[in-house]
Amino acid sequence: MTEFDENCCPLNMHPEVVRIPVRRILEKIDAMADREETDSAEKLMKYWISEAEAGHDPNGKLSMLSEQIGFYRKHGREKECIEAIETALPVLKELKLDETVSGATIMLNAATGYKAFEKPEESISIFRKVQSVYENNLEADDRRMAGLYNNMALTLTDLKEYDEAQELYEKALSVLSQNRNTETDMAITYLNLADLVNDRIGAEAGGKQIEEYIDRAESLLDTETLPQDGYYAYVCEKCAPVFDHYGYFLTKQKLEKRAGKIRQQINRKQPQ
Repeated sequence: MTEFDENCCPLNMHPEVVRIPVRRILEKIDAMADREETDSAEKLMKYWISEAEAGHDPNGKLSMLSEQIGFYRKHGREKECIEAIETALPVLKELKLDETVSGATIMLNAATGYKAFEKPEESISIFRKVQSVYENNLEADDRRMAGLYNNMALTLTDLKEYDEAQELYEKALSVLSQNRNTETDMAITYLNLADLVNDRIGAEAGGKQIEEYIDRAESLLDTETLPQDGYYAYVCEKCAPVFDHYGYFLTKQKLEKRAGKIRQQINRKQPQ
């Protein structure tokens, strides 16, 4: 979810600007995502982008474009994701938000989108800009730093920059360890580390280290105090194939079953 707090665009003071209700829209999209109402969520984003354009609200449009980037990335729709990125970045630059934390957040989303569709060169240049903004404006233990380090390390792994990737994963774990309720994100980081070792030296040479990382990830995902919500279900679904890849077949089944149960509970709670 990305909403812009900086109020630095002169258009914001224009009397003809009609702001869209970004926070309420994002809450509704999140609820739709929990219920897996994909088509409805996509239509809602497109509708409010049109409304933002009609109301001369570039900040609102940028928030919706950021949401689209994440949505299309999650659903593997490369063409739409890249289009959203290439529409969003010029708007961000026009609003002079590229040196702000909010602007860096959408750049992070864009870089992650490029990475997801095997465009690491485009991705890494944006990640480095985000790193500069975040490190100059956020506290070292800010959870957003961990998200940056994790995603940036994935791209560096694709580029075979293993030492820097390892360093960033370790930084991510350090940040997450200083925050509460971060077990799911730590689990993802350990699985990423397993993939790094596998890519760097292979499963046979790195078997012991890979197993250690996988075991840590499973233990973290089994933390009893974790909220059984839509995000946790999404993480279980995302991680299950990784466990399967490394031969943890029962763990894969466990996580898929857990995610399915949460989805059913969420759907039962919704009004008919």
